Amino acid sequence: MENIYLLMIVALGVLAIADLVVGVSNDAVNFLNSAIGSKAVSFRTIMIVASLGVAIGAIFSSGMMEVARKGIFNPGEFMFSEIMIIFMAVMITDILLLDFFNTVGMPTSTTVSIVFELLGASVAIALIKIGNDGGSVSDLVNYINTSKATQIIFGILLSVVIAFSVGAMVQWVTRLLLSFNFDKKAKWVGALFGGLAITAISYFIFIKGIGGTAFAQESYSFLGGLTIGHYIENEVLIILLISFAFWSSISYIYMAVLKLNIYKLIILIGTFALALAFAGNDLVNFIGVPIAAWQSYQEWSVSGIPADQFNMAILGQAVRTPTLMLFIAGMVMVVTLWFSSKAKAVVKTSIDLASSQNETKERFQPNFLSRGFVRTAVGISDLLRMVVPDKTQEKIDRRFEKPTIALERDKKYELPAFDMVRAAVNLMVASVLISIATSMKLPLSTTYVTFMVAMGTSLADKAWGAESAVYRVAGVLNVIGGWFFTALIAFVSAAIIAYLINLHVPSMVGILLLIAFLLLSRNYLMHNKRQKELKAEGQLIRAESSSIQGVVHESAHNIANAIKRVNKIYTGAINGLSKQDLIALKQNKKQVEKLANEIDELRDNIFYFIKNLDESSVAASNFYINILGYLQDMSQSLEYISKVSYKHVNNNHKKLKFNQIKELKQIDTILEKLFSNTQKTFENRSFEDIGDILKNKKVIFTEITDKIQKQVERTRTEEVSPKNTTLYFSLLLETKDLLTATMNLLEEFYHANDGTTQIHKIIKDEELEE
Repeated sequence: MENIYLLMIVALGVLAIADLVVGVSNDAVNFLNSAIGSKAVSFRTIMIVASLGVAIGAIFSSGMMEVARKGIFNPGEFMFSEIMIIFMAVMITDILLLDFFNTVGMPTSTTVSIVFELLGASVAIALIKIGNDGGSVSDLVNYINTSKATQIIFGILLSVVIAFSVGAMVQWVTRLLLSFNFDKKAKWVGALFGGLAITAISYFIFIKGIGGTAFAQESYSFLGGLTIGHYIENEVLIILLISFAFWSSISYIYMAVLKLNIYKLIILIGTFALALAFAGNDLVNFIGVPIAAWQSYQEWSVSGIPADQFNMAILGQAVRTPTLMLFIAGMVMVVTLWFSSKAKAVVKTSIDLASSQNETKERFQPNFLSRGFVRTAVGISDLLRMVVPDKTQEKIDRRFEKPTIALERDKKYELPAFDMVRAAVNLMVASVLISIATSMKLPLSTTYVTFMVAMGTSLADKAWGAESAVYRVAGVLNVIGGWFFTALIAFVSAAIIAYLINLHVPSMVGILLLIAFLLLSRNYLMHNKRQKELKAEGQLIRAESSSIQGVVHESAHNIANAIKRVNKIYTGAINGLSKQDLIALKQNKKQVEKLANEIDELRDNIFYFIKNLDESSVAASNFYINILGYLQDMSQSLEYISKVSYKHVNNNHKKLKFNQIKELKQIDTILEKLFSNTQKTFENRSFEDIGDILKNKKVIFTEITDKIQKQVERTRTEEVSPKNTTLYFSLLLETKDLLTATMNLLEEFYHANDGTTQIHKIIKDEELEE
């Protein structure tokens, strides 16, 4: 039996490495979103600073490992064999749960997941023990640290509300004082803000990043025999005042003498601080359980006592984690930080919700809760406007006006919504809140605090306008719901897995590890497949050019990609219908929806496109709008074709007759040739070939009309299925509409071309001017 526990330790070690990878992918958002969202410094610099923070924080994380050993359950109530089942169930659940959230690009809390997994698994084993001993459910309190679990739940609820409220309030006051013209303020104003922000962040580094480590528990004579941790806690006011004076002076020299941007320095220091704290305190979420299992195995293996009789009270004692293990874990985290595409997806979700002003794709649909919150907020805002004097309100509004800068040809460009002031406030407020909670020994999740602070500051900064508020609130509610869903599913899943392992340890451990490996591999392959599909199919891009030349090139790119996908989707619908392949038709529907959504995004961007045009190229807006209109007509025709085809097969109606399938295939062959030629024309920018394509317009329409006439004759003489007739006519008529939209699109280029090579002439003329 000893061999099985050794194998379990090896398996837990492998799971620890995998958990580090998925955990960092999830938690990278905590310390990267402010720096990346503000674009204060290069992505490479941000990653280097964050990597240093992660590496240093990992080495100082030893003191936090006790959470996994005795923070949730009472180890003295369990035997070694039971503890190993709990630890194995926790790790299998944790890695699958975090990987799921990463795959869908949603941030969640690793703290909550590990706590509720430990709770679920230990409750399951405790109930089994109670049942075997003939006890009652009330005995569960002897096994579980119920006070700690209750503390954590209330800490979660409280942190969400406080972080959002404080973040919004501090950002509103900061913007009121600094406005969006913060870079034009007097140097002493920036120096005071820099002193305040860096003081808060640096104190956070000590209290949260170092204060709780084993290093800080040692006493020193120059501190009067106090430990670093006790000194920091006892001399808070003195430390803060000295730090504020010091950093304010440094900030003034940095700005006035060195002529450098203090806000960039704040963002870099803040990013380092949060990365340090993440590694120093959250590392236990990933490797705390495997290390506790390894230390338990060491104690049991030398005891000579059977596994089911060896009491685990030893876990209640303080044990130092080997520095080498912490260093290796830190390196794994740093490598993951640089190379994880899933980490980028999670960061994108947070930045989209928190930072973008109007131009981002809204990833969440509004619901009755988000609409209710927005209506309530608007109502409160209207009431406040009635109370606050008009002149005061006007002054406040001016502080929140985003300035414009004059560029060439008297154009105006809005400054980024997520500026360096908001990024600095995000980091400063998150640092202070986590510091206070840590000093008060309150459980807190860095994910909750950093995310909700970012939401609060974006709201106060008016990043959620009337155009986007309902979507952003819906997104926040989705993420918060995901957090609580994490707690519930972590508890239930870990409990079930612990129960299954308890049935027969050797076989169930092997089966569950195999299932975990297969699921992780499947998610990894699916993620890579999606990324490759996105690159292969060619997403439609927004027009950002300010001249007719750029518009023509970007439109040609979009048309080539759209036509390629239209061709594939239409053929897929006809093939799926002919083979009665429901799965293929369902997949085809998804592809149409994706194309339609991308075209809708392009249309939503028309406002910004028109604003960005040069005065001499405003006429290009009409051309671009028409092109998008024809692309939308094409997608709508494809949506209808895919929908009716799927519905027909899904309802198990009669298969189309041989002649009907044959005629649809003939049309598909004709359209495939048309779409292929059109795609090549736009890919090669050989617009002079459009005339040759248009020459076949009448022939193709005649072919479809003939097919319609043949079906009319069949209906009058031999057709007996109303459903087949309806479907066939629908496909032919919608194909005709698809063809009409395609030809209109081609004619738009042709008319802009005046039947010659005007587009080429325009491009060549503009190239000569450049």
